[in-house]
Amino acid sequence: MKTVLTIAGSDCSGGAGVQADIKTITAHKIYAASVITALTAQNTQKVFEVTEMSPEFVGKQLDAVFTDIYTDAIKIGMMASADIIQVIADKLTSYKPTNIVLDPVMIASSGRKLLCDEAIETLKNKLMPKVDLITPNIKEAEVLSGIQVRSTIDMIKAAEKISAYFKGNILIKGGHLMGSADDLLYSSGESIWFKGTRIGNTDRHGTGCTLSSAIACNLANNLTLKNAVRSAKSYVRGALATDTHLGQGCSPLDHSYAIVSSFEE
Repeated sequence: MKTVLTIAGSDCSGGAGVQADIKTITAHKIYAASVITALTAQNTQKVFEVTEMSPEFVGKQLDAVFTDIYTDAIKIGMMASADIIQVIADKLTSYKPTNIVLDPVMIASSGRKLLCDEAIETLKNKLMPKVDLITPNIKEAEVLSGIQVRSTIDMIKAAEKISAYFKGNILIKGGHLMGSADDLLYSSGESIWFKGTRIGNTDRHGTGCTLSSAIACNLANNLTLKNAVRSAKSYVRGALATDTHLGQGCSPLDHSYAIVSSFEE
């Protein structure tokens, strides 16, 4: 059976983080393992509190998974500190897994940085060299590139800036760009565009987590990177198409929309 490991924070409301990842992985008929980096008290409206796991405990969780269950792909999401990022980088060096997708969760929807400058530098210099694909949104691409992104041309410029120090693949998500919802995959100097259309008028909870997890699932199933991204975007569109009407803020996605029950009473 194929397996995907998610390394991320827990969202008690179930719309994002590890919970969204596990739902996505399961919907792709793949076995999900998880390593928790932080516990969050959050819902569809806001994050109330974050409790970090100790770096040592994150390391023990990674050891427990890697020494027992083979991983076909890995999705990395929220990491709360430079020390946790370093531990993850060290374990990736030791165990040498493949098909690693990093969703660099650095900026809250409010625009506030979730990682301090030291942690961002550790992310760039220690962890990013170990992964195959990063999936920043517009704000995160601005932090990683050091330039403002206001257009699709700026997205290409940002990808070029990031590629100067990161030799892997870059998927810049354009969902927060005014006038466009297209995503840019920048791979080996080539710009590949994935056209997108906005579904609804409000943001949804956990979209980035879901997309990166779906890409990891597709890589685990041996799809090419381009096809993995295309298929993941199709899955997310389907999960967005049905409003769950849950919560009073940004409602979560319907991760199980494509699952047809075969159980009988």
